[in-house]
Amino acid sequence: MSALDIRSASLAELEGLMREIGEPSYRASQVFSWIHKRYVNSFAEMTDLSLNLRQRLGERGRFSPVEMAGRSASKADDATKYLFALENNTIIESVFMRHGHGATVCVSTQAGCRMGCKFCASASEGLQRNLSAGEMCAQVYGAARDAGERRVSNVVLMGCGEPLDNYGASLRFIHLLCDARGFGLSQRSVTLSTCGLVPRIYALAEERLP
Repeated sequence: MSALDIRSASLAELEGLMREIGEPSYRASQVFSWIHKRYVNSFAEMTDLSLNLRQRLGERGRFSPVEMAGRSASKADDATKYLFALENNTIIESVFMRHGHGATVCVSTQAGCRMGCKFCASASEGLQRNLSAGEMCAQVYGAARDAGERRVSNVVLMGCGEPLDNYGASLRFIHLLCDARGFGLSQRSVTLSTCGLVPRIYALAEERLP
């Protein structure tokens, strides 16, 4: 049995995991809160769970590593670009921007891109792989934590990759980010940028997201 990608898991999936290991369902809410409200990157940081439970969770689930590999602050405006290292030495970019109305994080949805837009550096080496929803969440949480900003007012899917070419994970990311029991961002504060995958645009419209 493959390990559950904990940061990508919905609350319902975490509740299912708790049932499987004989724990009450409220433990899932604790784990979900640790991930999406307190931005932890390991079970060891979930200090209100017993050591035994944390060990058992570590046997059934895993955090996909998303490590900060570099940062560069802009001298022209209040923005910071981050490089995040994923598994298999994959590197992606994210940007944290402060504005008068709040803070925005721009996230990558893929490592590389296969759309081939001539003006975009992401397409120069083609698509390496899709990112998971949890890897997208980790960009938001990592940038916010580094910037000392506990609240983010807007998130933009406009970094490396085409969000609609990674449709399922991008949609799961939006639902995770906007779950009121976790990060709690308004869906109206999320912008998805696309180069124009028309069938996926229609599919997204049918999701009836605000």
